[in-house]
Amino acid sequence: MALLTLLNAHLAYGHVALLDGADFSLELQERVGLIGRNGAGKSSLLKILAGLEQADEGTVQVQQGVRVTYVAQEPVLDPDWSVFEAVSRGLEEVLALRERFLHETDAQALDALQGRIEALDGWNWEQRVTETLQRLHLERDVRVGGLSGGTRKRVALAQALVARPDVLLLDEPTNHLDMDSIVWLEDLLKGFRGSVVTISHDRAFLDAVCTRMVELDRGRLWSYPGNFAQYQVLKEAQLAQEAVIQGKADRLLAQEEVWIRKGVEARRTRSQSRVVRLQRLRQARAERREAVGRVRMEVASGLPSGKIVAELQHVDKRFGEKVVVRDFSATILRGDKVGLIGPNGAGKTTLLKLILGELAPDAGTVRQGANLQVAYFDQMREALDLDATLEDFISPGSEWIEIGQRRQHVKSYLGDFLFSPARAASPVRSLSGGERNRLLLARLFARPANVLVLDEPTNDLDIDTLELLEELLQSYEGTVFLVSHDRSFLDHVVTSTIVSEGEGRWREYEGSVQDWLTQSQRAAELVREDRPRNEKTDPGAASATEARASGKSPAPRRKLSYKDQRELDALPGRIEALEAEQGEIRSALADGSLYSSDLQKAISLQQRDEAIEEELMQALERWELLSSTQSSS
Repeated sequence: MALLTLLNAHLAYGHVALLDGADFSLELQERVGLIGRNGAGKSSLLKILAGLEQADEGTVQVQQGVRVTYVAQEPVLDPDWSVFEAVSRGLEEVLALRERFLHETDAQALDALQGRIEALDGWNWEQRVTETLQRLHLERDVRVGGLSGGTRKRVALAQALVARPDVLLLDEPTNHLDMDSIVWLEDLLKGFRGSVVTISHDRAFLDAVCTRMVELDRGRLWSYPGNFAQYQVLKEAQLAQEAVIQGKADRLLAQEEVWIRKGVEARRTRSQSRVVRLQRLRQARAERREAVGRVRMEVASGLPSGKIVAELQHVDKRFGEKVVVRDFSATILRGDKVGLIGPNGAGKTTLLKLILGELAPDAGTVRQGANLQVAYFDQMREALDLDATLEDFISPGSEWIEIGQRRQHVKSYLGDFLFSPARAASPVRSLSGGERNRLLLARLFARPANVLVLDEPTNDLDIDTLELLEELLQSYEGTVFLVSHDRSFLDHVVTSTIVSEGEGRWREYEGSVQDWLTQSQRAAELVREDRPRNEKTDPGAASATEARASGKSPAPRRKLSYKDQRELDALPGRIEALEAEQGEIRSALADGSLYSSDLQKAISLQQRDEAIEEELMQALERWELLSSTQSSS
């Protein structure tokens, strides 16, 4: 028998039907992933299952004795509570029963209360809370107001789990969690003895956790056995079959429309049953809710930047006693797509500001490339004007917008991001969380830029929009810095990762997240296997092991030749001279007047600027090679 059942549910806001005769059942120890478009009604459905909201029509049946607990997308916790107090709120029924027991005088009532408390294991409530805190790695006396978003999410989960529910309803549980915390949550849910329904757009999370996928599509719930990868295969087959059926229905309707419009003589002998069938076909076509279109994205790339976007040499940065960046070196080239990975609070934003020259290092050097036009997703999120209309937010004071070389009406541009013309005059505050993120992306891509900085762009976006965003970033010719904990999204976009390895140490890995995980796992295994044996026999073996673990062969021990040493000594002066010449050229071209007064000279200087950029690249690469050879000798 199902633990929880939803029958013939209907829910509408205005003329939009979110649930249209939806049915759902949840079996014992099922882990269901609930997916669907932004604004489809997933959160409303979850609240109906939790008993927090009522459907317009339909019923929810919960098996007797089954405890259902709901964890909101943005948990509401009193900032003055300690973590222990916040988690204890999950046992409000137990605490209320204990309080009544202490003040009750009637013997019969006392017996009933005692039986209920024992059934809920209420006498050991403090021990239950303490055990849950230890399991979720939470400190009991810390104030909720001082916690990060990810830790607050853990507190909300602890509050739910301490009640020992039979059914756990989770709304976007991976939002605000870093990668390690997401893996921890996966393990927690896979070991959970009850049943789970979770809303999520994190495809790797859904693959790891779910035993069934349920999609809310056009007001109906469609069930698919297996995880997200299996859902994709089944969904593709379903859409193909649906297209065939709808195509046949449309062709039949077209034939009947031709027949009904024949002349007077033909209409005298027409079959009444055929007329009735035509009316039914028309009604079915009018009621058919087509699949929602896909977002169309295009980005204004701006002018190309120099080949080097940023070069960092032995950069350090600290705030007080906390070292955020320690001895970090990297070269970022035009077209690189770099993922920044690390736990919350590791310093990803600080490192980005160092790379882009917005923050000065305490030690080391940072050199930015030329012509950088940077667009920030996080800054635009802060600038969100909830009272502005969608139209004014995208293009203040104008009905038109320039995308690259193309001019487009703002209503048409909003339509590319699935906002109807009727909603263009609606205030931003009327949008759901996912729709707001989609609007922010629309504004971001309308600004010319050759460097995109995207800080958690995947939060609240539906899976179709995520896939479109992936395709756009893959084909984007500029440079991308991407901060995200969505492993699938990172895997499909980035060409390298910069990973926090603790205590301010950052390291760059070539390839995707999976490449980093493979390399780091192999490195850890090599260190574990080799270090105990080698350190006993050879003092230099530990450094050799580290070199192997990092995926690099130990540098050969040789001295520089006389010629190479002379070249190395001369390179800093040559680099400085090239940079000085490049600076003079760019100053001469900066105001554009030279193009009017002496076009030929302007073109010549521009060509020389490009040649210097190439020479600088070669000189820097040569200097790095010779320096590393010298340091290893």
